[in-house]
Amino acid sequence: MLDKLVKEHTILGIDPGTTFMGYAVIHTSGSKVELVTMGVLDLHKLESHYEKLQKIFFFLTEQIDIYSPTIMSIETQFVDKNVQTMLKLAHGQGVAIAAALSKDVPIAEYSPMKIKMSITGNGHASKQQVAGMLQRFMHIPDDDMPRKLDATDALAIAYCHYLQLGSPLSDAKNYKGWDDFIRRNPGKLHNF
Repeated sequence: MLDKLVKEHTILGIDPGTTFMGYAVIHTSGSKVELVTMGVLDLHKLESHYEKLQKIFFFLTEQIDIYSPTIMSIETQFVDKNVQTMLKLAHGQGVAIAAALSKDVPIAEYSPMKIKMSITGNGHASKQQVAGMLQRFMHIPDDDMPRKLDATDALAIAYCHYLQLGSPLSDAKNYKGWDDFIRRNPGKLHNF
C-alpha cells in the first residue's frame, strides 16, 4: 500500500455524456495532487448520435496521447426512468472505455454515490457541494472554476480514484477473504 501512496499517477476522470462530457486530468505524487486540465466536450450541436460517439472516441484518444494517463476513472451508469437516455449514456460510456482500451489504459469505474461519498462524506451531496469541496482540496481559484459542473464531476471521479489508492480496501481483490486480510495486516486488528 505504501507503494501506491508514493508512486506517481496521472488519472483521467470522465463524466460520460452524449450532450456534454466532462473530463479532467490530475497528476498525483504521494499526497500531492495537481490539476492538469479539466473541461467539457460540448456535443449538443451535433445532430447524429453516432457522430457524437465518434467525436467522444477521437477526443479521448487525443487526450490520452497528450496526457499519457496511467488510468482512466469513469462514472458507472446510473438508473434513469427514461430508458432512451440511459441507453445513450451507456453508449457514451462504452465509447469512452473503448477509447481507453484502444490505448491500453486501464479503467476504474465508480458509482455516483461512491464518488460523492469519497469527496464530501455524503453519498447524496449535490453537484455544487462536490465542486465546492474539490475547489478547497485543490486550491482552485474562483476564476478557474468551470461554469459547467460536468467538468467538476469529472474532476471528482479522478479525485475519487486517487483517494482509493490510499485505501486498504483498494487492495481487496488481492485478498482471499477477511482471514487473509487480517493475517497480512495484524496491526489493523483491535480488541474492543
